[in-house]
Amino acid sequence: MTDRPVTGETLREAHPPQASLPQPSPRRRSRGRLLGTILLPGTAIVLALLVGAVIMIASSPLVGGAIDPALPLTAYGALVAGSLGSLNAIINTLVQATPLILAGLAVGVGFKAGLFNIGAQGQFLMGGLAAAAMGVATAGLPPIAAISLAVLAGIVAGAAYGFIPGFLKAYTGAHEVVTTIMLNYVAIQVVAYVASGPLRGANVSFSRTETITTAALPVIAGREGHVGILFAAVAVPIIAWLLFRSTLGFEIRTVGANPDAARYAGMHPRALIILTMALSGLLAGLAGATEILGQVGHMPAAYATSVGFDAIAVALLGRSHPVGILFAGLLFGAMRAGAGLMQIQAGIPVQMVNVLQAVILFFLAAELIVRYVFRIRADGVGVSELQTITRSYADQAPK
Repeated sequence: MTDRPVTGETLREAHPPQASLPQPSPRRRSRGRLLGTILLPGTAIVLALLVGAVIMIASSPLVGGAIDPALPLTAYGALVAGSLGSLNAIINTLVQATPLILAGLAVGVGFKAGLFNIGAQGQFLMGGLAAAAMGVATAGLPPIAAISLAVLAGIVAGAAYGFIPGFLKAYTGAHEVVTTIMLNYVAIQVVAYVASGPLRGANVSFSRTETITTAALPVIAGREGHVGILFAAVAVPIIAWLLFRSTLGFEIRTVGANPDAARYAGMHPRALIILTMALSGLLAGLAGATEILGQVGHMPAAYATSVGFDAIAVALLGRSHPVGILFAGLLFGAMRAGAGLMQIQAGIPVQMVNVLQAVILFFLAAELIVRYVFRIRADGVGVSELQTITRSYADQAPK
């Protein structure tokens, strides 16, 4: 046997090239990933509307005395008209969506770092309380100064309240779900004490602070379109840039995807956990300040709101992406804005909106089943929010 020199030709003879399948272009792959990301939330919304229609038809004898198959069309038509049917309706949708978007960003930023910030409710309340207290204290200042100080107070209070579970998580391993749930109840009691005690108004009929005057957010559109709408409009691109265009955002996402790899790369997971939770609290505090200064006008001792909890559904529906959270917040805001007209025209209670939101969340939680039934691919989906929610304590404990 004659030895032949090893050349490229002999290697090709020994290992002939395999017939390869044509690969899709980068643009086509990107389009496929985007479609796969959008399809699941869209499917969850459609399924929730179908479930809501079944509930309406089943309960129609209680509303009109007989089964009415057209009741869902009437109800959904009124819901759309009440949220988009006029300029004031659109403005009301934006007003309702603003705190949901800001609080949704607070939860979404946590998800990107592998943290489940269920404490947006408490951070929202503390931000609203601080803004109300500062708004009352600065009643004698010019509006621009009073508004700036009140909003800043809400931001600082929310960030400080988010810092607490972040610090406990980073240095003691205390699970953020447990600590934030407990801090939610602490915030409720702090608001009740302060609004009915030290900051209770002098001439009010129930336990609340004085009415906010110069620090109230000015109306810039319609009857209720206050300037706080712009806060959400500005926050979305800022958070998007922070997460996807900055070094800090890359580190946050890296810690969320693989804390060990982040540590080996020279990052500091503990500091990033604290910073992320403080940033989440800042956004939730801003949401609370916007709500109190722009809509309520005072801080009640028993402030009934579900913004902090609805923000979880907003973040999940938006896949924790700022743009997705924007559209999810607008959807939930539209539901809130149109619920009143739906009740008037179709006789469907406004609580149906809560049912629809809960069903959307249910189908998002059943992600694997929905993807399997409807053949939705998971291409391009990053750190799973549901994995963050279900991750065990041992997996999340910092090292």
